[in-house]
Amino acid sequence: MNLRFPAGRKSRFHALSPMMAAAAVLAMGASGAAFAQDVAAETPAFDSGDIAWMLTSTLLVLLMVVPGLALFYGGMVRSKNVLSVLMQVLVVYSVVVLVWIFYGYSAAFTEGNAFFGSFTQKAFLKGIVADTGAGGLPEFLFVAFQSTFAGITAALVVGSFAERIKFKAVLLFSVLWVTFAYLPMVHMVWSGEGGFLAHKGVIDFAGGTVVHINAGVAGLVGAWFLGKRLGYGREALKPHSVPFTFIGASLLWVGWFGFNAGSALAADASASLAMLNTMVATAAGVVGWTLVEALAKGKPSALGAASGAIAGLVGVTPAAGTVGPMGAIAIGLAAGVLCVWGVNGLKRRLGADDSLDVFGVHGIGGIVGALLTGVFSAQSLGGTKAGLAIGAQVWVQLVSVAFTIAWCAVVTAAVMLVVKATVGLRVSEESERVGLDISSHGESAYES
Repeated sequence: MNLRFPAGRKSRFHALSPMMAAAAVLAMGASGAAFAQDVAAETPAFDSGDIAWMLTSTLLVLLMVVPGLALFYGGMVRSKNVLSVLMQVLVVYSVVVLVWIFYGYSAAFTEGNAFFGSFTQKAFLKGIVADTGAGGLPEFLFVAFQSTFAGITAALVVGSFAERIKFKAVLLFSVLWVTFAYLPMVHMVWSGEGGFLAHKGVIDFAGGTVVHINAGVAGLVGAWFLGKRLGYGREALKPHSVPFTFIGASLLWVGWFGFNAGSALAADASASLAMLNTMVATAAGVVGWTLVEALAKGKPSALGAASGAIAGLVGVTPAAGTVGPMGAIAIGLAAGVLCVWGVNGLKRRLGADDSLDVFGVHGIGGIVGALLTGVFSAQSLGGTKAGLAIGAQVWVQLVSVAFTIAWCAVVTAAVMLVVKATVGLRVSEESERVGLDISSHGESAYES
């Protein structure tokens, strides 16, 4: 089995240098010459700079979830539900990381069919040791980095269910959803040319389809299944702490450099491009959302600016390593503007109580980013893809977006039905009125 990686992600295995081999021979004596030659031929020598960057990137993505996403979501709910959201983000992330180790990595990144890898070939990380190489990195490091992607994708979905879902329901949902929605999307996009969408030529550098559209659609479908919160549409369900959300958004921006630039799997020019694109697209998203609010409402809000940052980050994710900085700005601006519509006009039309606007930001932002990746990746527009036929690539991106929406919607609906039939979905009306902090966890964030 040859481990496969997405286009743009490097697979670099190096033998030990002649100098290192000679040193080994001298150290062991002439009798060890044959052994040293075997070591030089078979042991991968990893680039320490790449390892250092990827260790850092892995920690940065963890920062995105706890505390970044937890604070971002926690500030937007009412004070009686803040601990429940913090708990859901933390525990869902933790459970999914374990699922990734048990069988998720194997199902995503081993050979199989066009949709799934093998659930058993590398289950429980079987066959991987400290010096096993994958993508130019120690395979354990690649496993750790990818585990953070799985964990944050599942945690993103939590925002749609906030303030009314049973704790055990969100945990069961997360395990089933990651297994049948997230893992196949990883395999289809990032496992190599045999993957269904990779074979079609989709460009998704860091997770427009795999992470954001996937999570956004899951949130929307889940919100429909759960129904609206008590008082939704009749009373103001205001965020209890905009500063929490603002700090969370800031931490997400910092962590996202690991998410996007880390997806180069090396400390190289591709990572540098992704880092700059992440910086400028986010800034454009903030400016775009702020301008729309200022024009439409007369007063731009801190919550809107924070949301604009996330919209810009989401939009540039699939494009980070293949577009130029001007293209990244255009994508961030478009995402910032269109996501305002996503969390307002579109949300009303869809009729779902997507509590924290997971679809409006991640779904819409992911769709915008995925489609515009097909435009701005062209070298003629400052991208890195020489000879890219824009029309043809946009069509591939559109097909991939449509497939992701359909796949995730069907899987999410099926998972919701299973969860509803087994542990139930929603807390009682009394528990919802009291708040999930007390009713589900027996504690309160604030003293009365």
